[in-house]
Amino acid sequence: MKPRIALIAHDKKKDDMIALAFEYRDFLAGCTLTATGTTGGRLINELGLEVTRMHSGPLGGDLQIGAHLVNGEIDCVIFLRDPMTPQPHEPDINALVRACDVHNIPCATNVSSARLVLTRLSEMS
Repeated sequence: MKPRIALIAHDKKKDDMIALAFEYRDFLAGCTLTATGTTGGRLINELGLEVTRMHSGPLGGDLQIGAHLVNGEIDCVIFLRDPMTPQPHEPDINALVRACDVHNIPCATNVSSARLVLTRLSEMS
């Protein structure tokens, strides 16, 4: 079964997400990808990846991904968070990270942890 990965990045981390996805593009191309709106659009337009786009995070995209996760449709979350900028939808972000913890789903919140998770997933495929 193809890994099902959710990709989310705060505004100041979107360039990092694109660089990370470029680094793992061959692996990610073989995965089922879900992303929040703007992040997904950039992954599609800049890297040519096939991505199912949810709403943007502030408009409920984090919650949509959380619902997929709770339904067993997400195997891993890469969520590049910006810890220095307050987010208006912080409760949604916390709910998604909590859902990862409750359902024992790997959740990488920075580039270093994302590389570890993606490298290990790519070795298992």
